[in-house]
Amino acid sequence: MERASRDLILNLKKQKREKSLLFLDNVKIIKDALSNIKAILILTTIEPLPFDTGDVKVYKTDAKTIEMLADTVTPQGVLCVAELKQQELTVPKDNFLVLDNLQDPGNMGTLIRTSVACGFSAVFAINCVRITNSKLIRSSVGAVFNQKIYEMSKEEFIKFASLNNLPLAKCDMNGENIFTKKFDKPIGIVIGNEGQGVSEEISKLCKISLSIPMKGDIESLNAGVSGSIIMYQIAKENLI
Repeated sequence: MERASRDLILNLKKQKREKSLLFLDNVKIIKDALSNIKAILILTTIEPLPFDTGDVKVYKTDAKTIEMLADTVTPQGVLCVAELKQQELTVPKDNFLVLDNLQDPGNMGTLIRTSVACGFSAVFAINCVRITNSKLIRSSVGAVFNQKIYEMSKEEFIKFASLNNLPLAKCDMNGENIFTKKFDKPIGIVIGNEGQGVSEEISKLCKISLSIPMKGDIESLNAGVSGSIIMYQIAKENLI
């Protein structure tokens, strides 16, 4: 294991500023991600590493360098520099998730993680926060690397959805009670922007609207919470 050179560190700092690469600093997330990302190199203060790195080049460095490049306050002594593999766009054969202009990385990460847990086959991220966002990756606890995620513009999604007649149901507080609905065919669940909901253009593609009944003066739930409840309700028969 050779030591990381000054030039290598300076180049990594430049690429981090340009946001062209992923910088993963959690041991569990790195371990889970290695089969689904193109790892470029690993920097570490730990010997031996607690996971198999395959043919990825590993460089020894110091804790100060890891802290400088990491996104968390207390990194775990390992930093994986990588890029996500491009997903080939295909029509989902099972339930899928559509995120319309979500901007909170915590919500995005939660919804992606829940989609994997519920067996949803894909996530369409329309003008959302980028999936390379470090907070999103942490909140998904690495599930972002185990899901098909298509980052698209609204125009691209509308064209794809219309061409393939995708079955869509939007989440809306005025929709039908999700606990009284039965789905015998795959469906795409649309979650809208945290403040504005599902956009008018995407709403026009949706056949139905779904809501979660609530008591008190609560009109709506956090996007990550409401989307997760609806996904679990739809998938529950396949989870038991």
